[in-house]
Amino acid sequence: MQAIEPLCERVQANCDIADARHAGALTMCVYLLKMREYFRWEMGLDFTATLPNEAVGRWIQEREERWEELGEESYQPVSIQGQTYDPFDTEGINRALLPEGYVYSAGLGLHKVPHFFLGRLLGEQGRGDYRIYEAREECARDLTAPPAMALGRTIFVRRESLRRMLWERLQEWRWNRKDNVLGEALRCYPFDEDLESALDAMTECEAKTVILHEIGEIEVGRELGEDWHDLLHALPRGAAELGLRAVRDHWADCQVTLPALLEEGNRAALLFYRASLTAMRRQLFPDLVEALDRWREGRDERVLLKTVDRGREHWEKTAKRLLRAGNRTQDPAQKITSKLEASTL
Repeated sequence: MQAIEPLCERVQANCDIADARHAGALTMCVYLLKMREYFRWEMGLDFTATLPNEAVGRWIQEREERWEELGEESYQPVSIQGQTYDPFDTEGINRALLPEGYVYSAGLGLHKVPHFFLGRLLGEQGRGDYRIYEAREECARDLTAPPAMALGRTIFVRRESLRRMLWERLQEWRWNRKDNVLGEALRCYPFDEDLESALDAMTECEAKTVILHEIGEIEVGRELGEDWHDLLHALPRGAAELGLRAVRDHWADCQVTLPALLEEGNRAALLFYRASLTAMRRQLFPDLVEALDRWREGRDERVLLKTVDRGREHWEKTAKRLLRAGNRTQDPAQKITSKLEASTL
């Protein structure tokens, strides 16, 4: 595609504007880790390359100065072959890009933060009502770079971002090499013998999991409707928003992700799933944590199957109850937080 370089620059400019507005909300530890890996991506460095601390420090300072300049900028339209698109017109932009071997996505993620990316198309597939696009190398991305997103019934999987996220989890574990579930999940792959092959294999496995999760999100989204998104976007950043997202995640996973992984008998994926449960999700669903740990120790899998089945019904009822409660009060955050405390399973 002749005009890909200017297009990458325009999409990257929108990524920078999003970062200028939202990167400061990350905790310092997460921020520095992600900035180091962002530097690695921008410089095209291998995962095994030692990052020069002085150069990284200068780069972070320059990036932060650029963000200060962009803080008040509006997101820029995207031009492709003489046609101009709104930067959030993912469908229109992809009609022009997909035949050229590229894929684009724009949408709102956690805490309503916009995300943009542009990458080479790895492949596309249909699965029932869903269309799945997988990207490989990315030429434009933001700081947090979520590995997957769903828009309507379309799912975008970013293989490079997923691979980088898995690398970050490996680095996190290698700092202290705890004998924990994350270590057990990582030991399913030959990281000490062949880093690249291990990352490729884990990325392949986890790409299937994120697709299952996004399908689950879409399915429960049909049940909840647009009122759910309106309520979520009305909430301030905090426990109520995180709790609402966790409830939906649990419902989606009990309906789609976990049944599929259990049917497949995918031990590596289930171990990493257990290791990746957030504090909020563990707090809301301790029965799942216990059932996964029982399964992990080689005890009766039927307990896990029953827990997933109970969870599907429980989190569906909980999500709908929270939606009704949030829409009937002037202070939805307080109402949701109080009801979450009584909704654990």
